[in-house]
Amino acid sequence: MSWQILGGRVLSDRGIKIDDISIVDGKITSRSDINAQIFNASGHLVLPGIVDVHGDAFERQIQPRPGVEFELDLALFETDRQLISNGITTAFHGLTISWEPGLRSLENGRKFFETLRQIRRRLLCDNRLHIRWETYALEALDELLEWLKCEEQAIFAFNDHTTSMAIGGKQRENLTQWASRSGLSPEGYLERLNLVFSRREEVEKSINRAASAALQQGAVLFAHDEASPADRIKFRGLGAVASEFPTTSDTARVAREAGEHAILGAPNVVRGGSHTGAVNAGEAVAEGLCSVLASDYYYPSQLLAVFKLVSGGNIDFVDAWNLISKNSAEAAGLSDRGELLPGKRADIIIVNDDYPASPQVVAVFVEGHLVLNRGNRHAERPGLDTASSF
Repeated sequence: MSWQILGGRVLSDRGIKIDDISIVDGKITSRSDINAQIFNASGHLVLPGIVDVHGDAFERQIQPRPGVEFELDLALFETDRQLISNGITTAFHGLTISWEPGLRSLENGRKFFETLRQIRRRLLCDNRLHIRWETYALEALDELLEWLKCEEQAIFAFNDHTTSMAIGGKQRENLTQWASRSGLSPEGYLERLNLVFSRREEVEKSINRAASAALQQGAVLFAHDEASPADRIKFRGLGAVASEFPTTSDTARVAREAGEHAILGAPNVVRGGSHTGAVNAGEAVAEGLCSVLASDYYYPSQLLAVFKLVSGGNIDFVDAWNLISKNSAEAAGLSDRGELLPGKRADIIIVNDDYPASPQVVAVFVEGHLVLNRGNRHAERPGLDTASSF
């Protein structure tokens, strides 16, 4: 199906101007089709679809309360609806695989992986996999590497929350939450944690093996929660191309100075700071220390964060939108999307910004298909003879 999106305020690398966009065979094109359907975007922003390199809010569709779980297909269909309604056209699900039983267990991860593969064609968003491997989940590694053989350009991230749990002094504050998520008693959780941590001498060798094998499978490597410049340098040497949620500004700076992406959470911007006391994402963006914003645990946050950053006056709209489109696509190794240019995949969202504090996604195109239309503004009116400038 061909489309022409007419009269919208279109984002380009030069800024925003009123323009038209033509879509043919799922791609943006410089030629118009006389039989194209028309979408009237006048008065609205026309933007590249949002690329989310890390979102785990799907966990709340699976387990909305501790001990209360829903079938994975139902959870993924609901997640897909939320993604599209918030303008996310490419989503990397941050699937944590830990040594914990319960929600983040290998068994649950396996079910998620298998279900996603079974229903992916029925989903509207481009749903992809971001495996966040807890590096102490030693027995899980071989299976995770097998998954990568079945996933096109998945993200594989190294994550170590175990060390901070075991020796970082956090366990008294969060132990009840962790235990509830896993289905264990607090005492049982601590026993499991201490047993796992006793194998810490085996972890480094497994990390090296994982990096080499994941790269061979075509995965994109991230390192999660890097705590120091030394961590960034270490994981850079293993092939990790981005620092995901660096916990210090110095770590983010080392990444950015090397031309690497530093990824922070968009909820951090929306809320005015990190809920864990880590790097302030809004300040990091202003200082050039953050190049990508991910939805993290709240799907509406990427759209909201852009408008909040722009309203603060520290960044223009083009650069702010790149944080959730062009840059995030680049971080994930996806060169076919993130910009409204001829030849790019036609992932496009139409946004009503009459109220900038609460922008609304009114329409979404995914690979040229209109998958959301809240305003019913399109008309099946062939015969347009106006040439598009795209």
